[in-house]
Amino acid sequence: MAEFATIEKSPLRNISARTKGDKVIWSAVILLSLVSLLAVYSSTGLLAYKMNKGNNEIYLFKQFAFIVIGVLIIYFAHQVNYTIYSKVALILFLISIPLLIYTLFFGVKLNEGSRWIRLPIINLTFQTSDLAKLALFMYLGRLLSKKQQVIKDFKKGFLPIIIPVAIVCLLIAPANLSTALLIGATSMMLMFIGRVSAKHLLLTIGVAIVPVMILILAAIIRHHSNEGITGKPKTESHSRLFVRVGTWVNRVETFIYGSKENNNDDNYQVNQAKIAIANGSWIGLGPGNSRQRNFLPHPYSDFIYAIIIEEYGLIGGAFIICIYLTLLFRSIRIYKRCPFAFGAFLALGLSFTLMIQALANMAVNVNLFPVTGVTLPLVSMGGSSFLFTCLAIGILLSVARNVEQLEGNELEKELEAEGAP
Repeated sequence: MAEFATIEKSPLRNISARTKGDKVIWSAVILLSLVSLLAVYSSTGLLAYKMNKGNNEIYLFKQFAFIVIGVLIIYFAHQVNYTIYSKVALILFLISIPLLIYTLFFGVKLNEGSRWIRLPIINLTFQTSDLAKLALFMYLGRLLSKKQQVIKDFKKGFLPIIIPVAIVCLLIAPANLSTALLIGATSMMLMFIGRVSAKHLLLTIGVAIVPVMILILAAIIRHHSNEGITGKPKTESHSRLFVRVGTWVNRVETFIYGSKENNNDDNYQVNQAKIAIANGSWIGLGPGNSRQRNFLPHPYSDFIYAIIIEEYGLIGGAFIICIYLTLLFRSIRIYKRCPFAFGAFLALGLSFTLMIQALANMAVNVNLFPVTGVTLPLVSMGGSSFLFTCLAIGILLSVARNVEQLEGNELEKELEAEGAP
């Protein structure tokens, strides 16, 4: 019997022995995956009714498959020495640029924006900005680590770092302004921690804030010029590159002033999300008891956080925030412990982008930010964004694994030194 028990436990012990890295981050991934299964299954009722004659178990199994694939990606990515990612960072970055250009002009157009390309053999779409974002932060970590000696110099230190960020943001912005702004904000934070001159960063922020202020001003002017006019103004441009300008103005105007139009898409989404949050109160309606999932657009992706609050209350919503904050704090701990600059900057960059994306999604759901198409990492229904998020976490855990190995080797040396005659 003892031998049988040993045989039964050995596979689990083998998996545990092979799974390295920060255990708290692993736990956060598992918790968010479980929340994702529950929330996606609950929020896909109407979608299942329209697409699969009410069989929403298909979306449960689909999400479970994405989670399994995602965990495998995390596992294999964390087994790779993170220094390898420094070597492939430039290659991935150079690949992502033509992909972004192709997407901008020839990509699949959904929701007035060209963000996806269709893979020819498997006939699936993926968002190229997800690849570009991951490649950029890997490349940015490499540049910051290599240019610490000249980081304060404008030509030798700052320009080589800011140019890749500007290229990626400018290529993503026409179809997905919110993602471009989040990438820019994360890059600024990473550069600040990487000792880039504050003067150069303030100059960059000043340049970047000009189009944002113009957008806000355009929304204010249009609101006052259209007061008393019924019907939705037709301000959309027909140019493929600038097709989203009218949408940006609409969203900013709706966020500032609200909308008198009941058929305004953004206003409708915000109002339905508010109703869902109000229904949830402190403890929620219970798992699977959401009412607004049948009225709220995209309750399984962009507005899944509102469904979570409706079913699990403000306590459940606060629990989700705590998980993301824990993931961020553990990443900062890895940054402090990592002896090499590339690993430290890589851990910070990947964790910052996950945290900022999560905060942006939750801010939209509670009407603290204009409506965007940003999903909730590891919780929203699976897609290319889910898999690239898993890859980012796998790379983060790779840094943690190597930090643990270095600390373990140092401890062994200290013990050997203490035991030496």
